[in-house]
Amino acid sequence: MIELKAISKCYQEGGHSFEALRAINLHVNKGEIFGIIGPSGAGKSTLLRCVNALERPNAGNVLIDGVDLLMLSPEKLREIRRSIGMIFQHFNLLSSRTVYQNIAFPLEIFGLSKKEIKEKVMQMTQLTGLENKLEQYPDQLSGGQKQRVAIARALIAGGKILLCDEATSSLDPETTRSILELLQKIRRELGVTILLITHEMHVIKSICDRVALIEKGEIIEQGETAEIFANPQTDTAKRFVYSTLHIDLPEHLKAQLHQDVTSESLAVLRLWFLQDRAKEAVISHLVKRFYVDINILQASVEYIHERLIGIMTITIEAHGDKLQNCIAYLSEQQIKVEVIGYV
Repeated sequence: MIELKAISKCYQEGGHSFEALRAINLHVNKGEIFGIIGPSGAGKSTLLRCVNALERPNAGNVLIDGVDLLMLSPEKLREIRRSIGMIFQHFNLLSSRTVYQNIAFPLEIFGLSKKEIKEKVMQMTQLTGLENKLEQYPDQLSGGQKQRVAIARALIAGGKILLCDEATSSLDPETTRSILELLQKIRRELGVTILLITHEMHVIKSICDRVALIEKGEIIEQGETAEIFANPQTDTAKRFVYSTLHIDLPEHLKAQLHQDVTSESLAVLRLWFLQDRAKEAVISHLVKRFYVDINILQASVEYIHERLIGIMTITIEAHGDKLQNCIAYLSEQQIKVEVIGYV
């Protein structure tokens, strides 16, 4: 559906060249909700704007259904853009037009009749829950309602792709949840492919099938959302995942943590249980098998796309070969083990 091949983008600033994107490769399947996450300045918005060629890369290819947008004439590009809607953090509504008029605006530009416009607007407002807001103006709406108008307008012309640029960043948690539910509904009922960028990992966790992490213009990690949560590979991925799962060590324990092993040390381990392993008494088996004392500091269970992920932080009274044998046993049980340090 969407394919980016070796996309690079450079900007000139004060006589210096700044590389915003470096050889980006990305594939988004039809009907998928794909998230792109990264810190501020990582290149997320630039990447998103390359998808509809609002930003033209300096190198690479942007393909939509196999058609390279960068090879099209301006007329053909405008035609394809009709199928690509885009929404933003600050809604970008026309303040002098009603909800109905805002949503109808693209169809007016395309020259549809009033009857056709009304029919499509009514269908879209039913889908987005705006049927009772048609005569109101943007300044009479809540943030969530404004974003619903923006979504309806983005899709009214028959959009097959929806690009979301930090679309929930200015919304409160409850409103964010309702907008994410609407995006899932749109994907389910219209088959729309959704590509969203965010710096909020809970958004990724809530609705994305797959995710890519971008840092300093490069994709450093990508895969199924559940896999990224269960087994983050890079330090950036770990920071995002840990912030969402709230598994930071208590401050008093952090203050005691060190990397030097002594005969008095307790190892601090973080365990990641996948799928059915999260339901099994693995810790009890470990204690009985190796005669070790274990103290559970934290434990939580997450469901991500119906996949169960358990995270547990423990201290274990074991050293040297005994500790390594315990870790090897846990790994044999398909449990990922991370040695955080010692106390």
